[in-house]
Amino acid sequence: MEPTDARPEDVPELLVLQRCCWVQEAVLNDTLDIPALHETLEDVRDWTKTWSVWVLRAGHRLVGAVRARLDGDTWEIGRLMVAPDLAGRGLGRRLLAHAEAHAPAGTRRFALFTGARSARNIALYQRAGYRLTEAPAAHGHIRGAVYLEKAVTLREKPGPAA
Repeated sequence: MEPTDARPEDVPELLVLQRCCWVQEAVLNDTLDIPALHETLEDVRDWTKTWSVWVLRAGHRLVGAVRARLDGDTWEIGRLMVAPDLAGRGLGRRLLAHAEAHAPAGTRRFALFTGARSARNIALYQRAGYRLTEAPAAHGHIRGAVYLEKAVTLREKPGPAA
């Protein structure tokens, strides 16, 4: 099972998966103030047009997804989600590595948000080399979220070889 580019017909399943995943985050973080819980089908359709989005399928079932986009020299990674019944099987790591590998040339850092009480997510990101840090002022801050970033190393240097 390898990540593939999301297609327009994936949008309804992305919305369902997103709701399943972020309900768990809401419970863990004791808040419903999570943008992913309030998006409509049209909202998801819109961000699939402005972010790079990859999905994982098990047969016909969409079981994971991640999105990323460049902001200056930062490759923002978001909406990393794995079907709750498949958590703990390495799919999140695979999606994160895939998103990182597709960062364009010139990317200097990877960045993402997760819930402050989402210990499993934070551990995954820290094992992948991310560190907790202050969010840049320009990005605002989602209440109850923490910001993690990781410098791009030569080994991970994104983009085509020069």
